[in-house]
Amino acid sequence: MKHIATTSMLATSLLFACAASAQSLANTIQEQATSVTTAQDTVDVRHVMNAFHDAVASHDGARLSALFISEGSAWLNVLTDSAYAQAKEKKPDIAKVRVSNYKDFAKFVSSTKMSLEPKHSNLQIHSDGTIAAVYFDFVFLIDGKAENHGSETWQLIKGPEGWRIAAITYSSNPHVQ
Repeated sequence: MKHIATTSMLATSLLFACAASAQSLANTIQEQATSVTTAQDTVDVRHVMNAFHDAVASHDGARLSALFISEGSAWLNVLTDSAYAQAKEKKPDIAKVRVSNYKDFAKFVSSTKMSLEPKHSNLQIHSDGTIAAVYFDFVFLIDGKAENHGSETWQLIKGPEGWRIAAITYSSNPHVQ
């Protein structure tokens, strides 16, 4: 009887050990798959950023618009404290936060004759494969001169057509004339 109980306990322990090992292996495989997917998502999000840059530089408002979700996108321009103080001296009723949309920017990109060059640095991308957040510093050049600089964040979603920009928010330090 004692031998049966010992054998039963040993079999149960062995069963639990096998189950734990199988779960550990499954978790490792899942983590590796997630890591590969996340790495590819980072590459894909960079492609969206490059497409954005190319569309702006080539004055292609239609291509730029295609990078955004069609409805509900947000575009927020927030003056830094110092830029806001300077702007208020010239225009006391100026808003610190300006809400717009990608369509207005795409219209500007398509219609301007000036050379446009967005530059990005200190890029950080975080993604879980479904949503992504991008944070970077920017300088926006118009006709080769820095017209604005600050920090920018993008929120992206991965839909049936791939990655699309859902929101852009940036701090603004416009060139003062």
